[in-house]
Amino acid sequence: MIFIVDTYAWIEYIKGSKKATIFKNLLDDQKNKFITLECCLSELFGFCLKDNHNFQEAYELIKGNSVIFPVMAKNWMEAAKIRFELRKKIAHFGLIDAILVSKQKELKCKIISGDPHFKTLKNIVYLGEE
Repeated sequence: MIFIVDTYAWIEYIKGSKKATIFKNLLDDQKNKFITLECCLSELFGFCLKDNHNFQEAYELIKGNSVIFPVMAKNWMEAAKIRFELRKKIAHFGLIDAILVSKQKELKCKIISGDPHFKTLKNIVYLGEE
């Protein structure tokens, strides 16, 4: 199975939280493949700056466990449409979240996240409550 990993999931994994257990179990299965989008690296860097985590270590962890995909112009345009539509049902649905959904549709895979914005969407592995 192929999964796109949201920043939320990487942060929970780095923090070693109980929420990350599902993600950790998926990582342990060699049959699974993981993708991290470039824009998530920026969010992760912001988290590391704010919480005084070592970004280089986090980045190496991500590179060692996933393939980093670029976000193309077509994905940004599609994400604008997705965000517009989803905000009719999910308040404050973000553009980065919409980028993940755009790539998910393109690659026909699942997203791993604990972000409540994803909770009701299809093909989501939701990390749930701690």
